[in-house]
Amino acid sequence: MLPCILLKLLVHWLGKELPSHVRIVEVGPRDGLQNEKEQVPTEVKVSLIDRLSAAGLSSVEATSFVSPKWVPQLADAAEVLRGITRRQGVRYPVLTPNLKGFERALAAGAEEVAIFAAASEAFSRRNTNCSIAESLARFEPLVAAARDAGVAVRGYVSCVVGCPYQGKVDPRAAADVAGALYDMGCYEVSMGDTIGIGTPASVTAMLQAAAQVVPLKALAAHMHDTFGQGVANVLAALQMGVATVDASVAGLGGCPYAVGASGNVATEDVVYLLNGFGIQTGVDLEKLLDASAFISAALRRETGSHVAKALLSARAREPPAQAQQS
Repeated sequence: MLPCILLKLLVHWLGKELPSHVRIVEVGPRDGLQNEKEQVPTEVKVSLIDRLSAAGLSSVEATSFVSPKWVPQLADAAEVLRGITRRQGVRYPVLTPNLKGFERALAAGAEEVAIFAAASEAFSRRNTNCSIAESLARFEPLVAAARDAGVAVRGYVSCVVGCPYQGKVDPRAAADVAGALYDMGCYEVSMGDTIGIGTPASVTAMLQAAAQVVPLKALAAHMHDTFGQGVANVLAALQMGVATVDASVAGLGGCPYAVGASGNVATEDVVYLLNGFGIQTGVDLEKLLDASAFISAALRRETGSHVAKALLSARAREPPAQAQQS
C-alpha cells in the first residue's frame, strides 16, 4: 500500500502523469565504445550486445558504419552486425553518416539505421565540415534509399541545449533540426544533450519547443551525465510525456569534442529510476548488471553507473550459496 501512496504523491508533486511504459534504447555498444582509445575486440562487442538483448532491452544500437579513418574503434562494424545473435522483437540500429555508409550497413544486414545532425551551427561545421542545412541535404538521398529498401530511419539531434564551441543553444534551433529530420522521414528523433550541461529546466524548454513540430510519441531523450544531471533530465523528459530514453550500459561514452564531458546516462541508473516509479521497461536489472560487470572488466575500469557500483558491491559481499546436501 505504501509504495502506491508514495507514487501518487510523487505524480502529484511532479504535476503530470508519467508514462506507464518506457522504451530504452541502449547505445553503449556504439555511442559508448566509439571513443575508446584501445581497440575493443570484436568478440567483446558481440558478447556485450548479446548480453544486453538477453537482459530485455528491445533496441540495442550495435555499431556505426562511419569511415574507419574517422572512427577506427568501429572499423569492424560489418563483423559485429553479422556476429550477434538476433533475438525476436529486438531492434539493432546502426549509425550511417552518409549514403556510402548506408549501403555498407544494408549489405551487412542492417534493418534500421540512424542519422545525426547538430542543433549548433558551430558544432556542425567543426564536426562534419558543413552547415546544418548542408548536413540535412546530404541525408535526403540516404533516407530515400532506406525507404526504398524498407529500412527504418531514426534521427539524432546533438547539442540540443549547449555546444562546446558556441555555448547555449536556443531551444528553437534544436526544434528546427528535429522537425526537419521528422519531416524527412525519421520515425523518431532523439534529442541529445551531447556535452551533458543540461538541467531539467533547459531540457524541458528544449522539449517544449521540439514538441511543437514533432509529436511527443516520436521524440526521445538522449542525456549525458557530465554535471550529474543525467537522471534528473530523464525525469524531466518523462514529465513532458517522452516515453523513449537513450542510455548506455555502465555509463559508457562521452564527447570527443567537449573537454571533460563524461559518458551517457547509465542504463542501470535509468532502469532503477523507472522501477522506482513502477514504470515498465521489460529490462531485467540483474542481467543488466551482469552486462555492466562484463564490459567494465573487459575495459579494465570501474563502471560509471552509480546503481551498478552499489548493487555489484552488495552482490560481492553476499555469502556464497550453500551447497545442497545430498
